[in-house]
Amino acid sequence: MYNDLVAFLPHLYFILKGVTVTLKYSVISVCFGLIIGTILAFLKVIDLKILRLAAHAYTSIFRGTPLLIQLTIIYFGLPGLIGLKLSVFSAGVIAFSLNSGAYVSEIIRAGIESVDKGQVEAAKALGISPILRMKDIILPQAFRSILPALVNELINLVKESCLISVIGEMDLMRRAQVVSAETYTFFTPMLTAAAAYYLMVLIISSFALLLEKRLAI
Repeated sequence: MYNDLVAFLPHLYFILKGVTVTLKYSVISVCFGLIIGTILAFLKVIDLKILRLAAHAYTSIFRGTPLLIQLTIIYFGLPGLIGLKLSVFSAGVIAFSLNSGAYVSEIIRAGIESVDKGQVEAAKALGISPILRMKDIILPQAFRSILPALVNELINLVKESCLISVIGEMDLMRRAQVVSAETYTFFTPMLTAAAAYYLMVLIISSFALLLEKRLAI
């Protein structure tokens, strides 16, 4: 047992190096997804019907199709349309960001609609522009109520980022698969990857809980 553990240590280090890759995809994608989601949420609540319909159509498409298909289309299909070869990293960030933006837009829209309508009407009466209303009055209040949902989106993205292994990225999942293929042992490498994912989720959840308590004060 001890000898098996010592023999697995180099593989353990190799697998855990994938944590940085997984976090890189997750953090970058959720940041871009937050920007996309905020813009979409704004479009969903403005008075222009055509923009509302376009934002809802975007959300419907990206929430209604599997992320793996979106990733495959962007990596393998998009270069044929635009004549530009995308790197695995670029394709992954684009796919995850576009997908995350659709979910984040619904989260932010719900947060916007939870803000007291009286404040919005008062801001309109004072002649405050829609952009300033959103930036200075609505979003700061909405953020507190949507924080748990945003954290859940980040957690989902951390777990779903394992799909990037399908197109060859050496993330946590892909490294566990490589070790499994080399050692002909699937339980230990996959258990190691699962434990790493669980610890990342636990850390993110704990940090979010502290932030939520701080905002409550």
